[in-house]
Amino acid sequence: MQLDDILHINNCKADRSSLSTTPNTKTDLVNMNGPKHKFCTKLSSTYLRKWWITIVVAAALIIGGIVVACEFTVLIDAVVDRMVALRPGAKTFGWWAKPPVEPRISLYIYNVTNADDFLSNGSKAIVDEVGPYVYSETWEKVNIVENDNGTLSYNLRKIYSFREDLSVGPEDDVVIVPNIPMLSATSQSKHAARFLRLAMASIMDILKIKPFVQVSVGQLLWGYEDPLLKLAKDVVPKEQKLPYEEFGLLYGKNGTSSDRVTVNTGVDDIRRYGIIDNFNGRTHLPHWTTDACNTLAGTDGSIFPPHIDHDRILHVYDKDLCRLLPLVFEKEVMTSNEVPGYRFTPPEWVFADVDSHPDNMCFCPAGKPSCSPNGLFNVSLCQYDSPIMLSFPHFYLADESLRTQVEGISPPVKEKHQFFFDVQPKMGTTLRVRARIQINLAVSQVFDIKQVANFPDIIFPILWFEEGIDNLPDEVTDLMRFAEQVPPKIRVALIVGLCTLGVILLLLSTFCLIRNSHRQSTLHLEGSNYLATAQVDMNKKQNKDNQPARY
Repeated sequence: MQLDDILHINNCKADRSSLSTTPNTKTDLVNMNGPKHKFCTKLSSTYLRKWWITIVVAAALIIGGIVVACEFTVLIDAVVDRMVALRPGAKTFGWWAKPPVEPRISLYIYNVTNADDFLSNGSKAIVDEVGPYVYSETWEKVNIVENDNGTLSYNLRKIYSFREDLSVGPEDDVVIVPNIPMLSATSQSKHAARFLRLAMASIMDILKIKPFVQVSVGQLLWGYEDPLLKLAKDVVPKEQKLPYEEFGLLYGKNGTSSDRVTVNTGVDDIRRYGIIDNFNGRTHLPHWTTDACNTLAGTDGSIFPPHIDHDRILHVYDKDLCRLLPLVFEKEVMTSNEVPGYRFTPPEWVFADVDSHPDNMCFCPAGKPSCSPNGLFNVSLCQYDSPIMLSFPHFYLADESLRTQVEGISPPVKEKHQFFFDVQPKMGTTLRVRARIQINLAVSQVFDIKQVANFPDIIFPILWFEEGIDNLPDEVTDLMRFAEQVPPKIRVALIVGLCTLGVILLLLSTFCLIRNSHRQSTLHLEGSNYLATAQVDMNKKQNKDNQPARY
């Protein structure tokens, strides 16, 4: 209470005291029901009204705690959305444009140890897996242009550096592998006119082209001069010429890609964050039979739309995969930096045959005969019609018969051969990657070409690789830990603090109201008794005054 209130209340008490000492006049009764008495009653109610205000404040605090419980997560999600969206000049934009990581690619080559016996005697091919041959990578998005429709366009620069210290040997190590350009040409000629096949056999005989080649690891990966490609350069029409003169499994990939990629920034719609808008001007691939299989609505694998749950299906697009690769939740993981993540892997049906998974029929452009065996994916339409088949390493998730077509390949082990992405669910950032793929050649036997007459129909493994990252720098993981761990703690603290303070104030004000209400009732009762007594005394006095005087 304020000092003025206390003084006024004391005055009211003084009035009652003076009235109680001289209850014999009519004026006193008037004072008990007059303006000053009403003011004292009002003053007392003002004091009580302050406690009602306290109750309102307490209720507001409790309601605030409930609102925080319901809406705080929404607020934090909005903050995360703004933080991760690709805005030029922002820290996350810099991490996206030039990732502060050192990806590595490790390659394992299937070296053929009995090529002559395989061709001459029909023996089963024996391979010896040699590797790893490790390259560190530097990724950078260059020629970045911000578009008006909430997208960014760029070219990707990848620089590979050989790491002999992490490899089993130098790039000069020699291996024997199938002659991919030759076997691709012979397999494609299987259904051509017979005279073309005979002409091809003569050309190969003149050029001394053989079904197996002995090359260094570096040549196999980065390119070597192939006589068949050199001949094709001179005789093939210009519109049908291949865009390279040498053959290498990674030929032309060490440098800036000519592919122009456009992705959504997520500024306007966070659900589109990192999703490819178009690739070289195309919004869909031209290869498959349905829009669903031709769609490019995935990311490059470095980022995904945030707020990921277990039911989300992620999608990754890479030109060499020739399709969008779906990823489904497998389990929760914890990185070495103590950042929680979700592990996503391709579903078991991703390379399944159409009998096992009919939805894969859209990847058979020429009908069911063109469909791949179970566990393989035909990317020939993206590889200039070369009969290249992709699988997981050691034919993981594929039919056992594919692995046993050759000797020397051990049974697949999930921990070594599984393809997976570990993703931070709150921000949608990739924490750890093991992109593991095996390259195989689907060879068709062609009897009219003597060089391959004894080469049976076979899915011949060439090599497999794993590309990825092990961890992110502390600067990035610290931000992720903050986003994952701090907001829930703040939320709990606010809920407990607001609700506790509200309950305390509510109980205190209620107690005080009850106590003061009791006091007011007591004062009112005392005042009523006094009025009754005063009225009786006054009546007695009036009766006495009205009696006639006796002489």
